[in-house]
Amino acid sequence: MSDRPRIGITTGLEDGRKILDPRYPQAVESAGGLPIIAPLFESRGSAAAFASLLDALIITGGPGITRGLIGVLPADLAAVDARRDRSDELIYAAMADRPFLGICYGMQFANAMAGGAIYADAQAQTAAAVHSAEQGATGHEVMFDSGGRLSALLGSDRLTTNSHHIQAIATLGAGLRATAKSADGVIEGIESADGLILGVQFHPERMLDRALPLFEDLVERAAAVRSSR
Repeated sequence: MSDRPRIGITTGLEDGRKILDPRYPQAVESAGGLPIIAPLFESRGSAAAFASLLDALIITGGPGITRGLIGVLPADLAAVDARRDRSDELIYAAMADRPFLGICYGMQFANAMAGGAIYADAQAQTAAAVHSAEQGATGHEVMFDSGGRLSALLGSDRLTTNSHHIQAIATLGAGLRATAKSADGVIEGIESADGLILGVQFHPERMLDRALPLFEDLVERAAAVRSSR
């Protein structure tokens, strides 16, 4: 198999069928990594065996997260299928010692796994503006903490991003800090103190002209893991 760093990418589940936006593996390939699509796991053993093949993990966007939920999901946001939720838990736990990139749902999932809370509907529960393209949002500016990894990677203290979410982080999980926010205070990026976890609320795979460095960083961190084995 290729010596390129192996990046696991989780899949969604819709009407009982696995789904994956091809822009995720394309982004990993563009960054120099080898994308490996994860199945849906039902046991810790199978997740651990699959994790042994990987150097890093991406948990992709998805429907409504139910872990750490504050409030009730709006009618136009379906809850994540319990099978995907369980599978994500299994592979995330199996990859706890390796680099991670969480995208939209994936960022919220990592936060919830660390004990953080998630608003079911940020627009209804806070003073947040509309952040969902389905509700009319187009894009918005995200401001980065000058001392954070996101700012360093993207070479700026702000970035205009896409907007595809109804939920948002309410409280941060243990060991995580917010390093990006929108003007209305919604958390748009998180990082862990140990440098393993990076999460963004926007979709970098849909804006590689500006956000490819996030995938290049993951591949670089995965390469360091691979070389140490």
